[in-house]
Amino acid sequence: MTPHILPHASGPLAGAFTAPGDKSISHRAVLLALLADGPCRAAGWLDCADTRSSLAAAQALGAATGLQGDVVTVTPPAALPVGPILIDCGNSGTTARLLMGVLAGRLPVDGPVVTLTGDDSLRRRPMARVVDPLRRMGADLRYAGAEGRLPVVVRGAPLSGANHELAVASAQVASALLLAGLGAAGRTLVRGAAGARDHTERLLRDLGVAVDEDAIGSAVNGPCRLAAFSLTVPGDPSSAAFFQVAAALVPGSRVTSRGQSLNPTRIGALRVLERAGAVVTLEPAGKAAAGTGGEPRGDVEVRAGQLRAFTIDGAEMPSLVDEIPVLAVLATQCAGRSVISGAAELRVKESDRLALLARNLRRLGATVDERADGLVIDGPCSLRGGPTCAPLVLETAGDHRIAMAMAVATLCTNGETALDDGACVGVSFPGFFNVMDRLLAGGDPARP
Repeated sequence: MTPHILPHASGPLAGAFTAPGDKSISHRAVLLALLADGPCRAAGWLDCADTRSSLAAAQALGAATGLQGDVVTVTPPAALPVGPILIDCGNSGTTARLLMGVLAGRLPVDGPVVTLTGDDSLRRRPMARVVDPLRRMGADLRYAGAEGRLPVVVRGAPLSGANHELAVASAQVASALLLAGLGAAGRTLVRGAAGARDHTERLLRDLGVAVDEDAIGSAVNGPCRLAAFSLTVPGDPSSAAFFQVAAALVPGSRVTSRGQSLNPTRIGALRVLERAGAVVTLEPAGKAAAGTGGEPRGDVEVRAGQLRAFTIDGAEMPSLVDEIPVLAVLATQCAGRSVISGAAELRVKESDRLALLARNLRRLGATVDERADGLVIDGPCSLRGGPTCAPLVLETAGDHRIAMAMAVATLCTNGETALDDGACVGVSFPGFFNVMDRLLAGGDPARP
C-alpha cells in the first residue's frame, strides 16, 4: 500500500464544517429498526464502513433497506429468513455487540441459527462481557471458536429480565442488554454504565418506551415492541474532535463544528480542551424536539489559546474514550506533564491504541511514558518527521482514530510524515482529509 502523505499547517485553520452523522446513533437507528413495527427512516445517517456493517446485518436478517444521500430507510422483515444466517460484522464492535442483544430478544425458539463473525481485528476483541450477562437472561449464545471471541452462534430462547452489574462502563454492553430486555419477560436493569453514552436510552424514550433511569442504572420492562420511527442524526462529537484539537494546536486557528451532538456523555473532549487552555464556545440549538432521538445538538467553536498540561482519569473516560488518541497529540504541545489514566479499555479497541500512540508519538520526538492504563506526556515538544525524499511513515494498524490523530499531529510537525494506511479513516469519517484540506485553506465546507 502506498503511504498517504500528510499535510502541514502553513497558517491557521479557519472556517466551519459539519461533522458526519454520529456513528453510535447511526448504528442504533438501523439495529433498533429491526425491532420496530413498520418502516423506519434516519436522515443525517453516517455512511461509512462500520455503519455499513449494521446495514448489511439488517439485510441478512431479511430487512428491506435503502440509502439515498444521507437518508437511510429500514423496513423490518415480516418473517426471518429460513435456514442458517451468517453475518459478517466487519470491524464494527457496535454491530456485533448490539446485534447479540437484538437477536437474543428477537429470534424465535424454532427460528434460524445466526452466526456473527468479523474481520481479524474484531475477532480479537472481547465478547464475553456481552455474552455472559445475556446467558444469565436465558439467551442461547455459543462460541464457534476461541472462548470469549467471535464467531458467536445465536439461537432463539425465551428470555427473562435480570439485574446486571457491569464490570466495564460500556455503552455497547448496556445497550445490548437493554435491547435484549425489550424481548424478555419482566424487568431488565443495567447498573455500572454511569457516564457511558446514553444514546440507546434516549432513543427508546423518544420512541415512547418507558425507560426507568436514575443514579443507580437504567431499566426497561418487556416484552415491548417499538413503533416505526423517523429521526435526524446529529454530527458526531468524536469526529469533530479531531478538527477541534487541530484548532487548539495551530496558533490563530478558529474552527466551528455545526450541528453536532451536545449530549453530556459525549463532550468530555471539549471539557479537556477548555482545561488545556483552548477557547471553547457552545451554541445549543434549543430543546431536543421529537425526531431527534432525544439528543441535544448545536454549534461548537474552538479557538487556539495558551496550552497547558491536563489530566484525564477513569471517571471521565466514558465521555471521551474515542478522543484519547487526538487528546494525546494535544498533550505533546501543552506546557507541563499531562497524565491520562483509567484508559485500559483502549488496549482492546481496533488496535492497542495506547501502545500504538506511544510508539508513533515517540517516533515523532515526543516524550511519552506508556503505562498499563494510560500515558504520561511531557510538553511542549518539537515534533519532527523525515526528509521530503523519505517521509516518516506512521503506523496505523488499520485503526481509523489512530490515523486521524496522527494527521492532526503532522500539522505542527517539522519534516515530512505519512500514514501506512490513509484509507482506514473511511471506517468512521470518509471525508476526513477533504475537510482538513478545506479548513487549512480557510474554507467553509457544508457536509463532507
